[in-house]
Amino acid sequence: MSVIPFEKGSKKVLNAWAFYDWANSVYSLVITSAVFPIFYGALFRLAEVESVEFFGMVLERGPLISYVTSAAFVVVALVTSLVSGVADYLGNKKTFMRFFCYAGALCAGSLYFFSLESIYISLGFYFFGLVFYWLSLAMYNSFLPDVAHKNQQDAISAKGFSMGYIGSVLLLVFNLFMVMFPDKVGIIGTETQPAEVVAMRYSFITVGIWWALFSQYSFKYLPSGAKKEGDRKYVVLGGLRELQSVNKEIAQAPFLKKYLKAFFVYSMAVQTILLIAAYFGESEIEWGGDQERTVGLIVSILLIQLVAIIGSVITARLSKRIPNIKLLIYINIFWMLLCVYAYFVVTPSEFYLAAGLVGLVMGSIQTLSRSTYSQYLPDTTDTTSYFSYFEVSEKIGIIIGTFIFGYLAQSTGSMRIAAICMGVFFGIGAILLKSLVNFHKRQESDLF
Repeated sequence: MSVIPFEKGSKKVLNAWAFYDWANSVYSLVITSAVFPIFYGALFRLAEVESVEFFGMVLERGPLISYVTSAAFVVVALVTSLVSGVADYLGNKKTFMRFFCYAGALCAGSLYFFSLESIYISLGFYFFGLVFYWLSLAMYNSFLPDVAHKNQQDAISAKGFSMGYIGSVLLLVFNLFMVMFPDKVGIIGTETQPAEVVAMRYSFITVGIWWALFSQYSFKYLPSGAKKEGDRKYVVLGGLRELQSVNKEIAQAPFLKKYLKAFFVYSMAVQTILLIAAYFGESEIEWGGDQERTVGLIVSILLIQLVAIIGSVITARLSKRIPNIKLLIYINIFWMLLCVYAYFVVTPSEFYLAAGLVGLVMGSIQTLSRSTYSQYLPDTTDTTSYFSYFEVSEKIGIIIGTFIFGYLAQSTGSMRIAAICMGVFFGIGAILLKSLVNFHKRQESDLF
């Protein structure tokens, strides 16, 4: 097999990196955000139950999925750093990325068999799908400083998110067609499940195929990783040493530490909202009927994704005029106000407006957070280990955020109070980012 030449900053390599967003974002949209939450709620309604016994506890459907999601991110947070250290030590992070991609795609397709009767195995597919998706994303994000020069990173990060939004929307539109017109694609219902629910099951298979298939272009042109000199006998120990070395370097970079703290707090809210939004809409909005609920939720998710494309492009352009940190402060304040608005959302039209506003700032905060962190990194080959701190900060935030959301929803019987709590996190994030500006106010930097 011939080796594809690698040139940092080349158009082909940058496009190959961005194209992985096209491949894997379908998991985040179709399964995490759109079809699976609707499918999950439909199973409970068809069974005429609102709760199940899970490990000796009787949990309602919303808190149950929130807790399982939190548990998945506990695993992600625990293993990301070690896996990243090993990948840097071995110099083959593309191999790790490929494994997580295929394993995640398999779990995605296996959700076809999801049932309340086999709730443990079913939630296991959901659990490990999340784990493998986020681990593959950790490997992917760490390639950014490897493939792009610093002056290219804001633009290519935005391009990646935009491609992800476009690709995932295309597949979701196809899945929406299957759900709304199952007879036109040859899908029929069963004695226990209508055709639209069966169509949702097939959508999970399409996610697995799409993810595995379109990732091939990225795997062809991305570099394997920087190889370290020396013996590879003690892999785990070597990985831990890589992490120890990076940890010492981060400890001597106060600004990087402060940025990670701010990112940790506001990403706690961002990712929780993205994970729970569909469940919020499914249970808190007055849709009128099951058909209206299904169509309304999918349309809302489509709206979020389409507006997010615009948000990413606008952010990339604004970052040339407004320093990154200040722009992130403005975005956090906008998010905070949006959470307050969500508390009062009742009707479908109000929910559609909220969805559009979420899309506008979702694309903004994600693309800018990733590229800003990348720009702060020193010149190093340990990019995977450095990005593991970024990923772990985000995942620990998700663990805390989803747990708080689930607890408040369970204890109050409503997700609205939980939404307000997310707004508090955005406010704290804005304050921490402002402290960064004050901390470095005498230093010249294009990030301020």
